[in-house]
Amino acid sequence: MRFSFSRLAIVCLAGVALSGCVGEDSALVSPASFKIGLSKDPKLLVATTRLPVGEPLRKPWFSSERSADMIFAEARLIPPSDSLLSSGSWSIAKVDNVERSSAAQAFAQAAFGRDLLLYIHGYKESFETAATSTIDLSEGIKFAGVTGLFTWPSAASTFSYVADRESAMWSRDSLEDLLAAIAKTPSGGRIHIVAHSMGTLLTLETLRMLRASGGESAMERIGAVVLAAPDIDIDLFARGLERLGPDAKKITVISSTNDRALAVSSRLAGGIVRAGAADRERLEALGVRVADASEFGGGIINHDLFLSNKEVQQVVKRAIERS
Repeated sequence: MRFSFSRLAIVCLAGVALSGCVGEDSALVSPASFKIGLSKDPKLLVATTRLPVGEPLRKPWFSSERSADMIFAEARLIPPSDSLLSSGSWSIAKVDNVERSSAAQAFAQAAFGRDLLLYIHGYKESFETAATSTIDLSEGIKFAGVTGLFTWPSAASTFSYVADRESAMWSRDSLEDLLAAIAKTPSGGRIHIVAHSMGTLLTLETLRMLRASGGESAMERIGAVVLAAPDIDIDLFARGLERLGPDAKKITVISSTNDRALAVSSRLAGGIVRAGAADRERLEALGVRVADASEFGGGIINHDLFLSNKEVQQVVKRAIERS
């Protein structure tokens, strides 16, 4: 009996040590404290070269028209409900804290002191579809820092490929200003970039510009750079990597030789293979990491595997962890 009482006493003391002394709101006993990223702070930082809709902003928040200046805003999100009647997806409640005159600095201040996951979308995307993809990516990899979206004025139309490419390239200076502003903040985390499709061309060109203007110091804060299904001429891709020099090692390419969208893009470009559909050996010879997702492409298009396939999504997570 004495042995049982002693054992009980030890268990009770251990329980007090773990919970009683720190109170009910302790991280050890409060389920809410285990939330990270968007689940903890349901807010999406937005930098955009799209023209705002309305004053004040109203749905669909940002249009496909070009804004003369980059704009910063915060999208307040509503997490999925546990209700059986819920759609089970995130939604945008409102977009506020709009800053037009010093958008890059406002974004950098909002991300101050934390790691940043910055998503750059591809062709045929509206603001809302790009925001949804950003949220899905962040939640899919359980990113612990702050999540951001750089969205350029895609026309969100199947027949707008050429116009979209022009708008993406038109947005290079704004993206460079954004990355430079974040990199210059005196205290902060790493900038992890995930770009998709046509957005990878915008990203690669901007990184070239950033390295040319800011040198190694501007690139130090750049962590992982993941280019998912890059819609880039393979020769242009190789030239861009040359300009990046040793910083090309930060890049991970998610490729797929059966990407139907890139096959169409290749035909439009005169038959030149796109980087996202090139053979693994050819890409690795350029000095980048390669995740060949061809075996996971069982759909018709196979162009967004980093969002639709959990195993491919983990490539992004591992790239960030390595950096």
